[in-house]
Amino acid sequence: MTGFVFNTSASVICEPGAVQQLDQLTLNTIGKRVLLVSDKGLIQAGLVEPVISRLEAAGVEVTLFEDVVADPPEAIVLRAAEQAKTANVEGVIGLGGGSSLDVAKLVALLVGGGEQLADIYGVGIAKGKRLPLILIPTTAGTGSEVTPISIITTGEAEKKGVVSPQLLPDVAVLDADLTLGLPAHVTAATGIDAMVHAIEAYTSTSANNNPVSKVLAKEALRLLGANIEKAVNTPQDNEARSNMLLGSMLAGQAFANSPVAAVHALAYPIGGIFHVPHGVSNALVLPHVMRFNMPSCADAYADLAPLVFPELIEVPADIRGSVFADRLAELAKVLGVETTLREVGIEEQHMAKLASEAMKQTRLLVNNPREMDEDAALQIYMQAL
Repeated sequence: MTGFVFNTSASVICEPGAVQQLDQLTLNTIGKRVLLVSDKGLIQAGLVEPVISRLEAAGVEVTLFEDVVADPPEAIVLRAAEQAKTANVEGVIGLGGGSSLDVAKLVALLVGGGEQLADIYGVGIAKGKRLPLILIPTTAGTGSEVTPISIITTGEAEKKGVVSPQLLPDVAVLDADLTLGLPAHVTAATGIDAMVHAIEAYTSTSANNNPVSKVLAKEALRLLGANIEKAVNTPQDNEARSNMLLGSMLAGQAFANSPVAAVHALAYPIGGIFHVPHGVSNALVLPHVMRFNMPSCADAYADLAPLVFPELIEVPADIRGSVFADRLAELAKVLGVETTLREVGIEEQHMAKLASEAMKQTRLLVNNPREMDEDAALQIYMQAL
């Protein structure tokens, strides 16, 4: 066995109703002045006010930053950091989907360590201290609560990542009750996103691909595959929601240490340029990237296939990976997730731009099982059209 490093959040609390402990967790972990990072959608859904009320009843002074948007631009992060400094907060709570959690992580780092955002893009560059940090996901998809990664939109469309163990929170709170009201489309897209994390972590060529990540990726896929349809079709099923949230977290732990690859590299321009939700962007290219990768990792895909679709154990191993890719495409369609680029407003004239932008994601492409150049990316986008 080759050596490896495995990092994850210091503490994970996973149970329905866990957010009811947030007042004491905040006092113990942060103190009495916090920045709560969320978005207007969650406020309208009624998930933010009870959190604020509980904290304030415990004597915690809450400053709310509610302006997070999908694929958050640098300006959002900088505004949130400035608000945190003005309020002289002692720590940060992120409540929401991956975008809110990513912004919260960066705010805690920028305010706590004094580094400049423009200087810390990349892997292992951010080294400053951060403020105490609690993360509470409200979707079962990104796994951001256990990853040392924050993704930000820079310029008009390019996405860049800050990757550093400093971004891991002190506490991750997984409360499935917070996901019960998720719309079916969001549940489906974020669930597929989590599946992509597990699949790419398992097959990553990163030097840090390790036995722990592989075990976590497999268990994540088992949980996600067994529960995603139930979570979409029976949204108040707390057990299915809990299993999805746990599966998402396990996938997050896996890819946080064994990084993702070409599916994400090709998905980022779709989201950055056309503002397609991240989970949908991944779903659009997943089966096509898998077919491209097949010559290099068919055995790995064959290993994973029965975890999502148990009946595929009966399919001969030499074709099981291809059948797995087909079945994942079918699953997305059954769940109501878009499966072609045209469905999200992308046409053939956009293909060259997408392929060119995807090549900028060198941090991700280096982990792909099969080397991918711009021509290959262009062909994959054409297949997804």
